[in-house]
Amino acid sequence: MKVLNKHTDYAVRALIGLGMKPGTRMSAKKLSEAQGIPYQFLRRILQELIKSGLVNSKEGAGGGVMLAVDPGSIGVRDVIEIFQGRVQVSECMFRKQLCSNRANCVLRHEIMRIEKMVSEEFSKVTIGKLIADLKMLEQASAARSMQTQQEQTKE
Repeated sequence: MKVLNKHTDYAVRALIGLGMKPGTRMSAKKLSEAQGIPYQFLRRILQELIKSGLVNSKEGAGGGVMLAVDPGSIGVRDVIEIFQGRVQVSECMFRKQLCSNRANCVLRHEIMRIEKMVSEEFSKVTIGKLIADLKMLEQASAARSMQTQQEQTKE
């Protein structure tokens, strides 16, 4: 079972990339290279993010894309809903028709409870939080690298 599809994953990565450079416009090409997202795929994703109001764009010299809102206000659930619809574990469908047991299904009620919990948790995870986590990882990695270099020069 996939909770996040490739569109959502790439959209989150693109939003993180833009959020790492607040107030700065970035070309889709540079963002594509920085985040390892295929360029044509990213362009389609950016169109959806622009349409949803999370990103704005400007054409021409000095143009590019940038976040239109504070990264702390963008929940991963928001991104999932843009690209996949609401968080669902099951569709209660069989061969594209509603299940005949849907009204009395005890499993469906448990699935709905789980979906609600997952949705709430995804709304707590924001692009701003992911950026802060990434910055902490980068700082920790830089500190380890510096410590390794110091240990090597002592030898």
